Amino acid sequence: MEVPMLRLVIQSVMALLLASVIAGAAFSRKSLNRSGALAGFLVMAIHFACSCRFGALLLVFFFTSSMLTKFGEAKKRSVDEDFKEGGQRNWIQVLANSALASILAMIVAMNTGGQERCLDTKDSTLLTSLIGGVIGHYACCNGDTWSSEIGMLSNAQPRLITTFKKVRKGTNGAVSLEGLLAAAAGGFVIGLAFVVVGWLTVSCPADVTRKELLVVPIATFAGLCGSLIDSVLGATFQFSGYCSLRKKVVGRKTASVVRISGVELLDNNAVNAVSILLTTLLTGLACTHIF
Repeated sequence: MEVPMLRLVIQSVMALLLASVIAGAAFSRKSLNRSGALAGFLVMAIHFACSCRFGALLLVFFFTSSMLTKFGEAKKRSVDEDFKEGGQRNWIQVLANSALASILAMIVAMNTGGQERCLDTKDSTLLTSLIGGVIGHYACCNGDTWSSEIGMLSNAQPRLITTFKKVRKGTNGAVSLEGLLAAAAGGFVIGLAFVVVGWLTVSCPADVTRKELLVVPIATFAGLCGSLIDSVLGATFQFSGYCSLRKKVVGRKTASVVRISGVELLDNNAVNAVSILLTTLLTGLACTHIF
C-alpha cells in the first residue's frame, strides 16, 4: 500500500474512534440530540481524517460555543424563543455549521492524500484558498455564536444593525458592543488554534511559519465580519416580532405579534448558512493574496 494511502487509512481509523467518543459525550451532556450526535460523528470523522488542523478548528468551535450556550441559561430562556436545555443542537444545526467546511476538507485531502500542508500559494494556490476557506468558515461560526450568546447576557439594549435604533434583546440583526467584541474574540480563538496545532503537526519553511501568524488577525476579522453579515441578513430577511402573550421576541407572525423588523424569507439556519458561505469565500480569497 502506498504511503499516502496508508496515512489516510490510519487517519481515518483514528478519526472514527475519536469522533465516536466526542459525539457520544456530547449526546450524554445534551449538547447534541440523537440526530445531532449522528451528524456530529460524521462531520468530526471527516474533519480529523482530512487534517488534524481542521479537526482542531471544529472542536474549538464546538466546545467553546457549547460552553457559552450553557452559560446564563436562565436569562437566555426569557429572551430566546427557541431556547433548549444545554443549547441542544439537532442535525440541521450541525450541518448548517459544518457541511461546507466538510466538503472543503475532503477536497483538500483528495489533493494531499491526508498530509498536512502550509498556507503557501507558491506551493498551491488552490490548497491555500481551500484551507483559508475552512479557517473563515469556523471563524464565522465561532464569532457569530460567541456574539449571540454573550450579547444576550449584556445589560445594554442592542441596536438594529440596519437602522441603529434600540430594539429588544433577541431581535434578529440586533448588535451590541459586547457582542461585536465577542465575535472578534471567537474568530481570534479559531486563528490561534490553527497556528498552534500547525506548529505541532506540519513542518513549514521558517518564512512560511512566521507568515502563518497572520492567520490570527485574519480569523479575528473573519469572526467579526461573519457576525456582521449574519446580523444584516437577520435584520432584513428574517422576521422578528414581539409577542404580547409570551412577552418575548419571536420569529413567526401571529395575531398577538407586533413586527419589529425583517420579512419571513429566511430562518436562522438559512441566515447562518449564507453568512458562512460569504465569509468562507472572502477569507479564502484573502488568503490567496496574503500567503
